[in-house]
Order: sequence, then C-alpha cells, then structure tokens
Amino acid sequence: MTGAYERAGVDYSVLDAAKRRALAAALSTSAVPTARGATVDDASRGEPAVVVDVGGLRLGFVLECLGTKSAIARSYEDATGVDRFAAIGYDTVAAAVNDCCCVGALPLVVNAYFATGAASWYDGTRHGSLVEGFRRGCADAGAAWGGGESPTLTGLLAPEAIDLAASVVGRVPDGAPPLLGGALAAGDEIVLVASSGLHANGASLARDVAARLDAGLATPLDSGRSFGEAVLDESVVYVALVEEALAAGVPLHYLSHVTGHGLRKIMRADRELTYRIARLPAVPEVLAFLASHAGLSDREAYGTLNMGVGFACYVADGAGAALAALASQLGYEAVVAGRVERGPRRVVLEPIGVEYHSDELDLR
Repeated sequence: MTGAYERAGVDYSVLDAAKRRALAAALSTSAVPTARGATVDDASRGEPAVVVDVGGLRLGFVLECLGTKSAIARSYEDATGVDRFAAIGYDTVAAAVNDCCCVGALPLVVNAYFATGAASWYDGTRHGSLVEGFRRGCADAGAAWGGGESPTLTGLLAPEAIDLAASVVGRVPDGAPPLLGGALAAGDEIVLVASSGLHANGASLARDVAARLDAGLATPLDSGRSFGEAVLDESVVYVALVEEALAAGVPLHYLSHVTGHGLRKIMRADRELTYRIARLPAVPEVLAFLASHAGLSDREAYGTLNMGVGFACYVADGAGAALAALASQLGYEAVVAGRVERGPRRVVLEPIGVEYHSDELDLR
C-alpha cells in the first residue's frame, strides 16, 4: 500500500496476487480428502485458518511465519549484548494461534519451524531463550508443543539468520459454529482489542527506519526506552479472550487478527458491509515513532501497521460492552469501537478521517 513499505521490500500488491494464485490451486484439491472421511469447508478459504470436518469434529489448521522480527532481535543482541529471543519465540506462537482462533478453533497442538543459516546460530543463550519463549507461548494459548523441524539451510540463509514459523491444529468447540463471516450483520458491534506494539507485522519497515537513524535501534523514545527494545515487545496472545467468550455464550459473529494490511483487516470478511469505527485505541509509542520516521500519513500508517489494534471482535448488537468487560477481567484492553452497517465493503475510521475500500484488501 505504501511507498515506504515497498522500499523496505514488502509489496502487498504482489504478495496478495501470489496468495490468490495459490488459493485457486488449493481450492482444486478440496474434494480429495472426502474419500478419507474429511470435508474441507471452502467458506474458510481466505480466512486466517482453514476448517476441516472429520466425522463431526471441526478442526482449524494454520501455518504462520514470523517474518523478519528475528533479524531485529539479532541486531539488537549484537549491539547491546541483550538476548531478546524469548520474546521472538513467543511472537512466533502468537502469530499462529491468534490466526487459528479467528475461525473459532481453540489451539490444541503447535509445531515449530526453526531454520538457521549455520549451526553457529545456536552458540550462546539465544536458542534456550527462543525455546522457552515458544514453550510459554504454547502454554498461554492452552496448547501442547508437538514437535517441529530445525534445518540448517547453508547458502539459503545468512549464517547469523533464523527463519521462524509455527503450525497449529485447533478445535471448534462442540455446539459452536466456525466463525467464517456468514453471521455478520448490520447492527453488529465491533470491539477492538489493544496490541502491545509492533507484534509481528512491520518488522521490515522498522529495520529500514533503524538503518536510517543515527543511533539505529539504540535511538531513544520519549519514554526513555530505546527503539529496539520497544520494537521487540512481545505480541499479545488473544486465545484466552476467544475461549472465555465462547464459554460465556457471548454472541461472536466474526474475529479478525490485525496483522499485515493494518486496519484494512477489519473488512477481512467476504461480505458487502461497511465497518464504521468511531473510537480507536491509543497508539503505542513505538508505532507512532515508526510511522513518523517512515514518513507515513495516517492513511498509510493505519493501512500498514496495527496502530494499537491487535484483534477485532464482531458481536451481536448489545453484546459489545459485555465482551469489553470480559476482556478487561482477563487483562486485555478493549473498547466498543464501532458498528457494522449496510453498505459497500469498506472501513471508515472516523477519528482520523480515513476510509479503506474493498479493492484495497483482496485476499481471495
């Protein structure tokens, strides 16, 4: 969406076209597992996780890559001697389990993918920190760490680099439908749940900005924290909120994990509806700094970064306050931020006078 993000090496117009090409190929395989008693729910195609029915047991599956945030952690360690790879391990899990629970599937098992450019990456404390962060992320998501793969990709990755991903299997609770957007309706309330900062999206932009700052990742923010320290804050795992909301009978109609594409993700559902936001959470200091130093307008910033919104929940009219109260009880910050309306597929951010239209988010 933005020239600044494209200069940092991320062009969503190219990436989204590639995803749609792969999705078309994937759709052609949907009928294959029926001979083995499984049915792929094609309504989940294009959602954060795919749903498969196996004899009435509905499972959600997702694979998610962390991206380049690990490169920031390595640069930060090299510059300061401080190992922040526990946060990176946690982030890897969070990126995947938050996607899984978007379709109403609560995580059961998480597998890890740790690919390094050389065995020397395991020197020092960073691997132990990464493992502990990944373990803690699984525990906070209520899932077991099942296993994984840790190849050494000499010649593909730089010796100091690690590529991280997680795959998740989750289960839709008995009696609850998968959350695939079909229940969304005009009048639904939108509850926005706060992020902790960068999460896993925007790391390439953060690296680009750090490279242009005189003090790099050590550049101080107004709070006194360094840019690098704040960028590496752990992501939020939202699974507990979804689980408790389902258990309490909160009428959830849809969920969206706000990652790449920023608040454009509020209109992720494949529905002709307008999402009008009248209230926005506070912008974390690190994201305001990043947007300013990247030269992003409000429209670019909110369409690229999460800008303080980590998760969006869509509930029946009148249920927003109950969900926000439940979120607060669980330690999340949440606001009843807006409503779903009849109208064209778009997001209207009233506090900053920005709109995003249907053609700006095409994931199917």
